[in-house]
Amino acid sequence: MAYNWSDELLTGNNQIDTEHKELIKAINDLLEACSEGKGRAEIEKTVNFLSSYTKIHFGREEVLQKKYNYPDYINHKKYHQTFIDAVESIRKKILANGPSIVIVGEVNQKVGNWIINHIKREDVKVAAHIRNNTK
Repeated sequence: MAYNWSDELLTGNNQIDTEHKELIKAINDLLEACSEGKGRAEIEKTVNFLSSYTKIHFGREEVLQKKYNYPDYINHKKYHQTFIDAVESIRKKILANGPSIVIVGEVNQKVGNWIINHIKREDVKVAAHIRNNTK
């Protein structure tokens, strides 16, 4: 099942929203490859992309949070690190055992769902804080 971008995922920050769309696109591209029987071939590429891109994206989000003195910055940064660790764990499994359908499922469950839930629960709060503190 593909993840659909909707207005409820909008943070109101163009840079963050654009980067979120890229993350969701990467997951959807993997799911599409799976539906075509090409999931194993795409998983390593997707996980490598997520590993590097999320570090860049989270870094940008954290710079904004610091700039606007986001009060829950410490916890938000911990959420990001938890995600980075999960992606790294998946990447290590691929390196050790090769790609598998099990890992594709893990990416879909742990990564795709995490991204959507994080945007809806946490990133919208950050964006609201930034909007309310922009002069």
